[in-house]
Amino acid sequence: MTSLKLTQKDEWSLADFEIGKLLGEGKFGKVYLARERESGYVVALKTIFKEKLDKYQYHNHLRREIEIQCSLEHPNTRIFLILEYAAGRELYKLLQDLKCFSEKRASTYIASLTRALAYLHEKQVIHRDIKPENLLLDLEGRLKIADFGWAVQSSAKRHTMCGTIDYLAPEMVEKKAHDHAVDNWTLGVLCYEFLYGVPPFEEEDQGNTFRRIMKVDLRFPPLHMFLRKRRISSARLSLQKILEHPWIVKHADPSGSCNTLT
Repeated sequence: MTSLKLTQKDEWSLADFEIGKLLGEGKFGKVYLARERESGYVVALKTIFKEKLDKYQYHNHLRREIEIQCSLEHPNTRIFLILEYAAGRELYKLLQDLKCFSEKRASTYIASLTRALAYLHEKQVIHRDIKPENLLLDLEGRLKIADFGWAVQSSAKRHTMCGTIDYLAPEMVEKKAHDHAVDNWTLGVLCYEFLYGVPPFEEEDQGNTFRRIMKVDLRFPPLHMFLRKRRISSARLSLQKILEHPWIVKHADPSGSCNTLT
């Protein structure tokens, strides 16, 4: 991927880009590899299907995603989002291939994600859907957060139940007010999944998954202290405490790169 900076413009159009291969497709649109003609900078261009916006009343979600991405200094225009291109691979597929991660790799990803979430929370952004499918890797093996469709920018408590079942915090399952601590909860879920290969509360039946989440029913002995899930959101480890945890300090690569790790 080129190191040139994306040209700053007041207004973009599709004519400014060379559109390449399809990178992925979701319910509401597609993501293409693209290159800005003037600088040669490679990006991911996300386009949304207008008919799907109308059909599923997705306008507010899209507007919120654009506003959040803009506040995080990602350039955008109308229903096209110009995003950083993570040229590595999806973390979910890597986990499938390796079955589980080494402590070095797992701790490096957790530390990188913790720092990214700390930045988001400073901006009053709650992601609310952190999971392996929404984590990408760049060419250096550094982790990137994707898909802000369920994210919200607010300092107030929220009440919408959203996200993905296996990663929901107890307060979300109980449809209680929630805040940024739901992202902190997900860090523990991901750490468990990275080390064991499966989410800690996964069940075939949704109701059983919800019951295990609410009971914090961890069936395998957790390897590390911060895997001890705190049902009460205010009792969970802060992001700073996670970064200071002896397991993170001992194993995580400060560079955030996992290309050379097994």
